[in-house]
Amino acid sequence: MRLHELVETSLAVGSTRSRLKKRALLGDLLRALTPDEVAVGVGYLSGVLPQGRIGIGWAAFRDLDAGPASLEPQLGLLETHRRFDELASISGAGSKRRREDALGALWARATEAERRFLARLVLGELRQGAQVGVMVEAVADATGIDGALVRRAAMLAGDVAAVATAAILEGPEALARFELTLFSPILPMLASPADGVDAALERLGTAAFELKLDGARVQVHKAGDLVRVYSRKLHEVTDRVPEIVEAVRAMPADELILDGEAIALQPDGRPHAFQTTMRRFGRTSNVAAMRKKLPLSHIYFDLLHLDGAALIDRPAMERLEALDALVGDAHRVTRIVTDDADAAARFFDEVVGVGHEGLMAKSLDDPYEAGRRGFSWLKLKPAHTLDLVVIAVEQGSGRRSEWLSNLHLAAREPRDGSFVMLGKTFKGMTDEMLVWQTEKLGALAIGREGHVVHVRPELVVEIALSNVQASPIYPAGMALRFARVKRYRPDKAAADAATIDEVRALFEAGGSPAAGDLDLG
Repeated sequence: MRLHELVETSLAVGSTRSRLKKRALLGDLLRALTPDEVAVGVGYLSGVLPQGRIGIGWAAFRDLDAGPASLEPQLGLLETHRRFDELASISGAGSKRRREDALGALWARATEAERRFLARLVLGELRQGAQVGVMVEAVADATGIDGALVRRAAMLAGDVAAVATAAILEGPEALARFELTLFSPILPMLASPADGVDAALERLGTAAFELKLDGARVQVHKAGDLVRVYSRKLHEVTDRVPEIVEAVRAMPADELILDGEAIALQPDGRPHAFQTTMRRFGRTSNVAAMRKKLPLSHIYFDLLHLDGAALIDRPAMERLEALDALVGDAHRVTRIVTDDADAAARFFDEVVGVGHEGLMAKSLDDPYEAGRRGFSWLKLKPAHTLDLVVIAVEQGSGRRSEWLSNLHLAAREPRDGSFVMLGKTFKGMTDEMLVWQTEKLGALAIGREGHVVHVRPELVVEIALSNVQASPIYPAGMALRFARVKRYRPDKAAADAATIDEVRALFEAGGSPAAGDLDLG
């Protein structure tokens, strides 16, 4: 297949809102791939470069001088893949220059559309609407395999390209090998927002209400004395968290997989700020010294595997009972099980009052759905929050004149991968945060207009707001009201940020906090 055929499909997928049309476009392309093209094609359309990071950043593309783009498509899909293999293999003295030369040779043969596609792919910014759910459906369409089987395999594998390759080349029997396996982390189950405890109980009936911890998601695997810890993005972080390794090694089980959070707590049990936890969780050097200064607690809320038995398909209540028997109170999330709205509301007020983020409400009957954001898990927070992307920042004035201060905030437009501005804020920032964001955003800068610094849309920030209001100023006709910075989310990519559709739904619903919730505006 020629690269331009895949690029044209990507553009067509990104330009339609119809999920069925996306599936049809992707399915047609999947059927046209040769066996040795499947993994590369699915990876590219899912926004994943098979080689991973290859040492090429934004500056390399900015400074690249490869002459005018080719007017006619020349590149083959597998040829392009081999070129990236070569780029990824370059190392040693002079590697930066040799990578730039190799990239320039590839660019000289690419059309303008291919250049834009490949640059976004390399930088991890390709968002054309072919997310995992749509790709899974397209694989099912292309192969005739039950979509539920493809979806389960993709969730457990955490790699839709590997599952698509197996399904297309080997058929449904091959999907049986994608099962829960020790030391092969799976995508975490995700939650959807709910408007307070009444709405949660109406959807779930009797439910487990748990602390919503403001920490770093961890998945812990154990076999004998071997313990490994993985982050929300499935990266291994074992060396960063020796206290977790030691405690889990001592647990009375030969094999287990735990889902939970690592969090820094103050002596009175209140949580430190999220940034404090992440400062420790992200530390890769002098970990022992940092552990003494800022120990991490580890608290678990699900058990996925125990002594040879996979538990993910079992009802949640069964998993919780097994978890409680294994980890003990010190490492078990605080929880109540109730169908009483008043009891749940009192619990909510209590946990928010001591500094926690809110509550999770969970069905007692449903299985663990890896990678899925459904309605079996609901999150209840004391105010509206949105994960938004910083697209620009303004030089501060007065006391803040040395820092980059006022953030320009945007939501993600999933149909074309762009970002839609919704407002600005300089509220909620500590001096420590201002110092950090000045350095971080300075490194992401791509241009300046007067006091406004435009930045690459990579940094995600959690914003608390009172509501979303109509506005003639911003392109979506909406603006954030009483927005303030709650925390940065370095654990999230721009592709994880709120979509403009989510913001619009909040606007159309009235955008005000649910009754009984605290107004953080």
